[in-house]
Amino acid sequence: MGTEPPASPGWKEKAIITSLNEKQTILIVDDSMLNRALLADMIGDAYRIVEAEDGKQAVAALQKEGTGISLVLLDYVMPQMNGFDVLEVMNRNGWIKDIPVIMVSAESDAAYIERAYELGVTDFINRPYDVNIVRRRVMNTLMLYQKQRTLMGMVADQVYEREKSNNLMVYILSHIVEFRNGESGMHVLNVQAMTEMILTHLVRLTDQYPLTAEDISLITMASSLHDIGKIAIPEEVLNKPGRFTDEEFAIMKTHSAVGSDMLDNLELYKDEKLVKVAREICRWHHERYDGRGYPDGLVGDEIPISAQVVALADVYDALTSARVYKPPFSHEEALRMIRDGECGSFNPLILECLTAVADDLESRLNRGVTGREISVESLRVVDSARDAGEAEASSRTLELLDYERMKYHFFASMSNEVQFEYTVEPPMIVLSDWSDRKLGLPEIVMDPYHDEAFCAVFGAENLQELFRRLRATTAEEPLIDMEMEATVGGETRWLHVLARALWSDENPPTYLGSLGKFVDIDDRQAELHDLQFKAYHDPLTEVVNGAFARKVITERLGAEGECDRHDDRHVLIVCDLDFFKQANDAHGHQFGDRVLQHFADRLRDSVRSDDVVARVGGDEFLLCMGCSVDPRPLVERIHRSLEGEFEGFPLSVSMGVAATDGGVRDYDELFRRADVALYHKKRDGRGGYVFYDDLSDQERAFSLDEPCTALSGIDRNDSDQ
Repeated sequence: MGTEPPASPGWKEKAIITSLNEKQTILIVDDSMLNRALLADMIGDAYRIVEAEDGKQAVAALQKEGTGISLVLLDYVMPQMNGFDVLEVMNRNGWIKDIPVIMVSAESDAAYIERAYELGVTDFINRPYDVNIVRRRVMNTLMLYQKQRTLMGMVADQVYEREKSNNLMVYILSHIVEFRNGESGMHVLNVQAMTEMILTHLVRLTDQYPLTAEDISLITMASSLHDIGKIAIPEEVLNKPGRFTDEEFAIMKTHSAVGSDMLDNLELYKDEKLVKVAREICRWHHERYDGRGYPDGLVGDEIPISAQVVALADVYDALTSARVYKPPFSHEEALRMIRDGECGSFNPLILECLTAVADDLESRLNRGVTGREISVESLRVVDSARDAGEAEASSRTLELLDYERMKYHFFASMSNEVQFEYTVEPPMIVLSDWSDRKLGLPEIVMDPYHDEAFCAVFGAENLQELFRRLRATTAEEPLIDMEMEATVGGETRWLHVLARALWSDENPPTYLGSLGKFVDIDDRQAELHDLQFKAYHDPLTEVVNGAFARKVITERLGAEGECDRHDDRHVLIVCDLDFFKQANDAHGHQFGDRVLQHFADRLRDSVRSDDVVARVGGDEFLLCMGCSVDPRPLVERIHRSLEGEFEGFPLSVSMGVAATDGGVRDYDELFRRADVALYHKKRDGRGGYVFYDDLSDQERAFSLDEPCTALSGIDRNDSDQ
């Protein structure tokens, strides 16, 4: 027994609400800001409030959030769309079955109220509002719908478990037949998977066969029983390694009729839809479209579409699987044999579907069965068992599940992302269908942190870092965001990982697993790298530009007092290509561009890879190097390497040099000194270099405010022509 908390307005209501679903969302729709504020204050802060000032905004909010909205408080009199218009939209879309609506209005006319109830409102509140009435009716409505959803979930879980058990029993029975036939149970699963793929594509391709999703699910399950008649075939015939004699083949052919007879003899269940479909498949899955099949020689669409599709799936898997009498054919060879008619005649529409799904066959088959393979359609309640109201709501909920699943697969495939769900017990990761095409991994990987193929793609160290980050989250802050490298198709690519850790409700919480997605960002990274390169580099010479050079050199120089002034000496050189204008005037600008590119390449070759080489003007370049010894021999060597000629044009270089000796660590001052030294070198004669330290006091006093500096007016002097 605990102590009851102190009384405070609404604390019991808040406790109930929180226990149901913390921060449920309530949509308040009213064109009056004052009315919306009043209702929000009355409801309290136990809810997340979304507001809409007219009917169109309300419909947009419902379209966006769907059943994420737990309750709508709806006014009647509004511009553009009134309350009844909103209710009609909710009815057309089926939202009214899952989202309760309380009408709030000053209207009190009986016809008006009756109309509101006809359109599906749950309750009605008149203005002026009473805070206790508003709060209690909101809470009661939410509690009622929460209980309904809980019950629906329990029913859905029970139906799901029953359907899973039915699938398992069918699989066990089929496996017994296949085991006796010396084949693995994978044949049954492969026929199931291929049947579903072809039927799903068939209903998209044509309306000639009006199959519902429930029909597809039923045919897929019944396909598992296509060969049950083989249980009556003698083993010496069934498992004969060589070619059948005519008598043996006649015995083998009886399995289709035997299987249908077995199902006909199920007195209690022979009228069940599953049994009827299974009988069609058992009897006629060896018929052929041109009438040359058995046992009845049916032609064309005399053969039920269920048997036609299973026949094709059965042939394909038989071709691509090893048998006692033959090795397996390749996927491509099997497709060729089927298309060329070597395995009998098939419906052209079904062959078209086979071509459409061919690329997915190898990745979808031979995977085994999981609970995820059971279609949501199998959870639907048959019409004869539906009660009015509640059954419709259940059906609508399942339709929403189908819709969400469709969106999940669509967005995953369109966004080049691989979505995943990981569970700790058992250790298993489930990847979205697109993963096999993108990563070459199966949909389900057991113990992924120790799986060789999985670790080969993502890297063991990357996976450990991902696991560490997920385990370091909390229930309150469960998200992680990171980038990692993966090996995809033999090449290294960058992936963006966005994941959410799943924690139990226990205290302390237990880590249950995670869900998230891997997004291929390698192309985006390459684009960003290219943009970054363009932003930092000169487009003609591909050395860095002046702005980026200034940033890097400033960082290397450091602040005053941070570096050893003797061991951390830097030398900055400003270079000018003498008489460059003559190259443009005599040979054209394209030749001048090649001269600059050649000069930049020689600059790079003359220094170390981590030294800074930049273009800071038209034909002016900058070098910055660390040099703890006397820099003069280094500068002399660099200058000699730059002099020469290019395609007959003589290369003459003038250089101004400044060093960090004397405690100068400021980039602008260092650049000024090198620039002044260059100016005096060019003034006294081109070709060569001058150290700022070698200038007289009078020469050093030269002001850069003068228009004739090394990087500006000097190149306009007649002497440079």
